[in-house]
Amino acid sequence: MKAAEVPLAVAAGVATASALDLKVEDAVVLHDSNRLAVRLLPCGVLARVAPVAHRAGAAFEVEVARRLAETDGPVAELDPRVEPRVYVRDGFAVTLWTYYEPVPSGEIAPREYAHALERLHEGMRAIDLTAPHFTDRVEEAQRLVGDRAQTPELAEADRELLGNTLRSLRRAIVDRGAAEQLLHGEPHAGNLLRTKRGLLFTDLETCCRGPVEFDVAHCTPSGPATKGASWYASAGMPEAVGAHYPAADLDVVRACWVLMLAMVAAWRWDRRDRFPNGRRMGVEFLGELRAALDRYGLDVQG
Repeated sequence: MKAAEVPLAVAAGVATASALDLKVEDAVVLHDSNRLAVRLLPCGVLARVAPVAHRAGAAFEVEVARRLAETDGPVAELDPRVEPRVYVRDGFAVTLWTYYEPVPSGEIAPREYAHALERLHEGMRAIDLTAPHFTDRVEEAQRLVGDRAQTPELAEADRELLGNTLRSLRRAIVDRGAAEQLLHGEPHAGNLLRTKRGLLFTDLETCCRGPVEFDVAHCTPSGPATKGASWYASAGMPEAVGAHYPAADLDVVRACWVLMLAMVAAWRWDRRDRFPNGRRMGVEFLGELRAALDRYGLDVQG
């Protein structure tokens, strides 16, 4: 979020909660990306605040969370004291969630990660909800790569590599004909909390439909995503999690992992990207992508 918008967004979150008779004496920004995550004290609320243009995405996330709460899936819950919906205030879309005190720990073990993801997928299979297909996100990345005006700093050799990878692996994964269901979309460790209730997934607006391997491919070690591409690709985490997820085909996991690297690389070269150190990470992702293609012997030139 633009620096000038941050205090306005915080104020909108505070005003929204206060108007609903939730006691707010302090507000602490926990995360700032395309939306803010603000802890409101002492009421124990996590306010997610985004520009009102993102209202539809916020409403989708609320609906997913509301449905999943009925399945006892491992997800962060909306605040039960207020109506579960998007509140619009002063040009911002605000949603109110339960704040969970973090439990200090090291990296999440692959077996534990796989078990939490299986439980999440089980709950998602129990709800009937229209969601985008994972290939829609691939096509968004393809459009970025194909539009030099949107990715002006991307070298032509890298543009060709990304375009070929996105097109080839998208087709290969779809052609495998794996069973599809509702997915989280980005269940990496940055969207996973360790709480007294156990592991809980957050940030559900990225939900999509596709094979479970697409979610497994996003599993990463604990730590901030700003560490760079190695945070996504470190130590073969997706393969390690996939080995503990009986329904996952490891060949499809690898293809989804490489596809994910290509998508994130494309997003980092978007001229509108505001991710911290985005260009540096874009270079790192291209390096990880080349290494993964070589390691798995994947031919994306056809």
